[in-house]
Amino acid sequence: MMEPMISVVIPVYNSQSFIKETILTVVNQSFSNWELILVDDKSVDQSVSVIRNTIKELEQNRTIKLGQIRLLEEVTNHGAYFVRNLGVDAAKGRYLCYLDADDLWKPEKLEMQLAFMQKNEIAFSFTSYEFADTKGIGTGKVAWVPKELTYKKALKNTIIFTSTVMFDLTKIEKEMIKMPAIGSEDTATWWKILSKGYHAYGIHEVTTLYRRSEGTLSSNKGRGIVRIWNLYRKVAHLNVLKSSYYFCHFAVNATLRRL
Repeated sequence: MMEPMISVVIPVYNSQSFIKETILTVVNQSFSNWELILVDDKSVDQSVSVIRNTIKELEQNRTIKLGQIRLLEEVTNHGAYFVRNLGVDAAKGRYLCYLDADDLWKPEKLEMQLAFMQKNEIAFSFTSYEFADTKGIGTGKVAWVPKELTYKKALKNTIIFTSTVMFDLTKIEKEMIKMPAIGSEDTATWWKILSKGYHAYGIHEVTTLYRRSEGTLSSNKGRGIVRIWNLYRKVAHLNVLKSSYYFCHFAVNATLRRL
């Protein structure tokens, strides 16, 4: 029986220093029936040239099939949420994964996660991950994920990392996983899905290296705190008391992940 296809969506913006390595981390997967959709958000560096040259080289060497990697280019800059959503629209696979342009996967990531989802008939899964430096070298600090997250548990613990998730699009519609135009759009999306009664299932296995690049939004802790508070108030629509309760749990869990 033919293996189901996995679509991988990478939003790209000024990622010339990392994007080839990230593409190769997909190409080198032990699971081969994937498509990679890169969506460039009007980069002003050489990201597009690097992507085009990498695709050409891989196709000429017959490392990949023609069309297995596609580049979509936006004419104006919109933000990561917008280009991720374009990638979702373009996806042809049964399963879908997100991967950020500077993150890396272990070679068995797709194979292992797909097997887990098929065996347990799961719609939404995520995995543990390791923090990495700007060179993509693991620091040894691992964020170990719980076995299961419900909506209320997820409000306390924003541990689901975008580059580790996988969805079964026969169980969750594409519109459900599209991201809103709000700060921390990924967390807002997980909450949206879980609030509809879905559960997210964690895999106690490190599959991803989370590169903490200087100057990225994720490295700006002050702005990140404000974004999460806004999610409690504007997305979860919690009052100040409940927002404060969940925010305290979030702060403790986020701090423990980084110690």
